[in-house]
Amino acid sequence: AASDVYKRQTMNIVVLCGGTSTERDVSLVTGYRVCESLRRNGHEANMLDIFLGVDDSEVKTFFTEKNDLGELSDNLKKKTADIPAEVKRRTEARESFFGRNVLELCKEADMVFMGLHGSNGEDGKVQATFDLLGIRYTGTDYLSSAISMSKELAKKVLVPEGIPMPKGVTLHKGHKIEYVPFPCVVKPCCGGSSVGVSIAHNEKEFEDALDEAFSYEDTVLVEEFVDGREFSVAVLDGKALPVIEIEPLEGFYDYKNKYKAGSTKETCPANIPEDIASQMQFWAEKCCQAAGVTTYARVDELLDKNNNIFCLEINTLPGMTDTSLIPQEAAAVGISYDELTEKIIEISLATVSYTHLRAHETDSYL
Repeated sequence: AASDVYKRQTMNIVVLCGGTSTERDVSLVTGYRVCESLRRNGHEANMLDIFLGVDDSEVKTFFTEKNDLGELSDNLKKKTADIPAEVKRRTEARESFFGRNVLELCKEADMVFMGLHGSNGEDGKVQATFDLLGIRYTGTDYLSSAISMSKELAKKVLVPEGIPMPKGVTLHKGHKIEYVPFPCVVKPCCGGSSVGVSIAHNEKEFEDALDEAFSYEDTVLVEEFVDGREFSVAVLDGKALPVIEIEPLEGFYDYKNKYKAGSTKETCPANIPEDIASQMQFWAEKCCQAAGVTTYARVDELLDKNNNIFCLEINTLPGMTDTSLIPQEAAAVGISYDELTEKIIEISLATVSYTHLRAHETDSYL
């Protein structure tokens, strides 16, 4: 059990957030809230923008600095508009994605709490780097992150396991699709927070939807539109939490409805028959098992008018903002926000210890 491995102690923790994805600003809010919580829990924690880093003068006092996290988050948000130009500059100069002193501080930390969302954070690249450097981090590993982030790969892994998902086809930029049943959903293959997602009801809307999705990525997914209610199920340490229903007051659960307070009604536990709730929880656990996802995640699902369930995607670093779903689901079973952040660290440490133990046993056997 996780509690056998983990002993409560004060730790130096980097809360890694920001970055370069379309979900950068949401990540900064997650980082802010998580860091506040970890400080309340007694840890020496501070926020660190993975792309911007910190100056040399800030390294020595990074963990013990009791800075104003809200002010730090706001200042980092003000720099968001400059990120594309800096990405271009670093790419052309062949410079590192990681900001100044980021890897050094992460190596020094007892744990890195992953507050990143979207590309270059949730797709496994950072996790793979940390694995090679021996850096401990929260959440699942690089491979399951990569599988879950790519909606194309996820379908290839989950559907053969019998997991119900909407029918769909992958399109690459420049390719044409012969026939499209309307309405349909068009989404970037690796995007998050519903950025670039559209519902098309005719040819004109479909062309516009493709232009929108392709503006974010070179690969998009076109799926059948499932007319139904929207739900999400968090999975914590392999066990599903109560189902939450998401009812946008307007449109569908897009970026605005996800993060604008008051734009969505959320009910947890969801007002659905117990057998359907149990089935949704089963599929959420099954999705995580099939993709190899550990620690915690959130699986989005739909329920159509005939009570058919469809799994949409796995979020391996779900949001921890004021309007996020996983804290609400945890609260429904008596787990407070502060207990949730502590539990995520506990499970992550236990997973690391178990992995190292298994690796040692294999080496001995060989």
